[in-house]
Amino acid sequence: MSAANTAESADFRGPLDITRAATAVLDAESTVIGWSPAAAELLGYGPAEALGRPLSAFLSVHPVGGAPPVEIEAVAETDASGAPGTTGVPGTTATGIGPTSLVGNEIHVAHARDGRELLVATAMCPLPGGAADRGPGTPDRILVAAEVGELRHWESRLALLQGLATQSPVGLAIYDTDLRLTWCNTAYEREIGQPLAAFRGMRADELYGDGSFVTPGYPQTLDGVMHQVLDTGEPVLDLNFRAQQPSDPGRDHLWSCAYYRLEDAHGHVFGVCEDAFDITDRYRVQERLTLLVEAGRRIGTVLDVATTAEEIAEVAVPDFAATVRVDVTRAAVTGETAAVGSPADMSLLRVADRSEPGTATPDPALPDPDPGPGVRGTGPLDSEGAESGPPDAEGAESGPPDESGAASPGDDDRHPYPPVAYPPGSPQHRSLSSGGLVLDEGTLVVPLRAGGGILGLVTFDRGVGPDASGRPPAPDRATTFDNGEVALADELAARAAVCIDNARRYTRERTASLALQRQLLPHHLPPQSAVRTAYRYLPADDVTGVGGDWFDVIPLSGTRVGLVVGDVVGHGLQAAATMGRLRTSVRAFAQLDMPPDELLTRLDDLVGQPAEEPPGASGGAVETYDVTTGATCLYAVYDPVSRRCVMARAGHLPPAIVDPDGGVSFPDLPAGPPLGLGGLPFESMEFELPVGSLLALFTDGLVEAREHDIAHGLDTLGRVLGDRSASLEELCDRAVSELVPGGTSADDTALLLVRTRELDAERVAHWELNAEAVSVGRARELATGQLEAWGLDELVFATQLVVSELVTNAVRYAGGPLGLRLIRDRTLVCEVADTGHTSPHLRHSAEDDEGGRGLFIVAQLVQRWGTRYTPTGKTIWTEQALPPADEG
Repeated sequence: MSAANTAESADFRGPLDITRAATAVLDAESTVIGWSPAAAELLGYGPAEALGRPLSAFLSVHPVGGAPPVEIEAVAETDASGAPGTTGVPGTTATGIGPTSLVGNEIHVAHARDGRELLVATAMCPLPGGAADRGPGTPDRILVAAEVGELRHWESRLALLQGLATQSPVGLAIYDTDLRLTWCNTAYEREIGQPLAAFRGMRADELYGDGSFVTPGYPQTLDGVMHQVLDTGEPVLDLNFRAQQPSDPGRDHLWSCAYYRLEDAHGHVFGVCEDAFDITDRYRVQERLTLLVEAGRRIGTVLDVATTAEEIAEVAVPDFAATVRVDVTRAAVTGETAAVGSPADMSLLRVADRSEPGTATPDPALPDPDPGPGVRGTGPLDSEGAESGPPDAEGAESGPPDESGAASPGDDDRHPYPPVAYPPGSPQHRSLSSGGLVLDEGTLVVPLRAGGGILGLVTFDRGVGPDASGRPPAPDRATTFDNGEVALADELAARAAVCIDNARRYTRERTASLALQRQLLPHHLPPQSAVRTAYRYLPADDVTGVGGDWFDVIPLSGTRVGLVVGDVVGHGLQAAATMGRLRTSVRAFAQLDMPPDELLTRLDDLVGQPAEEPPGASGGAVETYDVTTGATCLYAVYDPVSRRCVMARAGHLPPAIVDPDGGVSFPDLPAGPPLGLGGLPFESMEFELPVGSLLALFTDGLVEAREHDIAHGLDTLGRVLGDRSASLEELCDRAVSELVPGGTSADDTALLLVRTRELDAERVAHWELNAEAVSVGRARELATGQLEAWGLDELVFATQLVVSELVTNAVRYAGGPLGLRLIRDRTLVCEVADTGHTSPHLRHSAEDDEGGRGLFIVAQLVQRWGTRYTPTGKTIWTEQALPPADEG
């Protein structure tokens, strides 16, 4: 806008103001005796042409303001040429004449010098004195005229000022240079709650003493902002001012304010104007949207029911409620299906309770007298991936604790979520009964719904009662919930319910996965006389907690032990299921006392067989793939009597062997192909291990990572295992901490550490016998003498029968020489070796059979028995339980 236009728009003199209107002085006969320059400019007649002429020469005799609009247009909208459609004023027409605002003025048709006809509004002002005393040429009255368009434009500006003063919702106030109020509009009076006369002259800080600006970068007080505007002349816009409105005490309001300096026509400053618009409702809506955004960002960050409940409480306190309590059903915490029937009778657990400091809200919940089964031990599930056991001790094995999160006898005192029950009539009980929202004064109860069932309740409390010290709540705190806040609480609860339901599903799946892991992996290794063990298992899939790596320690006949570690391609449940099948197969083959190379051959044949699955068995919904082919395995057998270890591998990394002096080596075992590929045989290698040697069986996830290759990982593992002063548990921890920082890796990790032992000569007795009949009696005598020396007199009779039968069978059906060995371990082991390659079979003899009952009698006297084949023949072995005083 140009400076001229700005000055013109700031001129509030009316068009009929005598200082700017077209003015004519008339005598008593309506003869023009005075003519202003504005009149000359309007009609084009100079004073010489206008003076002395009658008024009718310039204006129509009769006003046209009272005529119908059509008639007025017919009269007025005619230019000098007779063409209709214009009033003679460029850019104006006669369609708007006759508004109510012009009723007080007469409208005439004015005749311009150039022939144009103009619609003008006129006003007549008589001069003092009687008309009878005035003759011709004596001033009698003054006529002022202005175009109708200009008058309408001026009156619209007046209407604007009138609307700002009386109808505008924006509060307007004018303060002088001392910042004292001099004027305000009706909206400002409503905010104060008094008429202007009651508070004129007061300072702004006196009217809003507790308020302050919250927009950063500006002074916080009203005085400071107004002084800044007065000093600089720079207006400020959209400053947010928070205070309690004098006409609405006890509730904070927020205004959007603007300030600009006021100057007179000569540039002298005489005050500052304040425009203030109450944006409290808009701000509260924005706050709710912000709270929803914050809820979307903070609720459901982890798949845990308790954490999600805490997150909704943290989001809502203190901005939305003074206290938030979250009660979740036991089914949701334990991962069971959400309850769909009898909601009022369901059992709830208090999983989150958060209050604003200094508030006290009554809790109607009562302790549940009958929490029911499965309540205790339902805390957050263990999310650690590493598994550790008790400190290593002589003769003890270590392993992973129970990670299922299920209850155990030792967990009875660790219940973190107390059960609660609500009395009938309470808002919570009514919400459970109806399944809907319940608003009771300052308490709002919202059910957590998901999947057609109720997962729990969220109670929002505004804290209408006094706090712990007896003080009433703050005056600016809302004591109830409006409709918008109820909708917001419903949305918060809906989002939390979805997250809690996801956490419940995750808990259920994880519990199933951990149960699968417990079934597939050894969670407790029984003590072995041959070795001491420690292990760690870290699945790459930390969601399900299971993977494709496995290990096992298998007790074999003759106090020997089988050691196995394997790796299945892939992660997750499918790899774990495949691993379970392979582990079961290995244990089954190992019980047949197969040597390592033969066991791997049988396992390879089993893996190479195509699965017999009918077409469409999976329903066509899931595309499955075979993760069995390509699995790797290492199997070793250690004999504590001979201290010999035989091992073979199928595509697996060789073990680490640490001698008693700390020397580390990785034996160059023949590398057989991974399982299922076939084509090449498996070969075994035999070692003699000194007492106290350390065997480390591991998968590639331990030594291979993105940051380094396998060679670096093997060097690090060898350096860690070379410390002879550390226990097996410490070695496990160090290996995992150095090779798998943080306990997570891209691949599953399994580590099995084995410290070898030797059975001393006092616990082993061995004799060589000839394959002749007299050897049976000799064998009984030798066995009896040894048992008496060991103090096992109770086992003499049974052992004599066992030895007699086994030696007799060897003499009759096999060849010599024969071997008889007794081992006193955790059981009494009796072994008879011969050169035959046929195994006796247990059968039921008929009444007329002369033989076949001996082996049946032996099977009744011993715990278990079996056949072990050797390169020179076979060995029949039995195990008998020791008397209670001699066990262990």
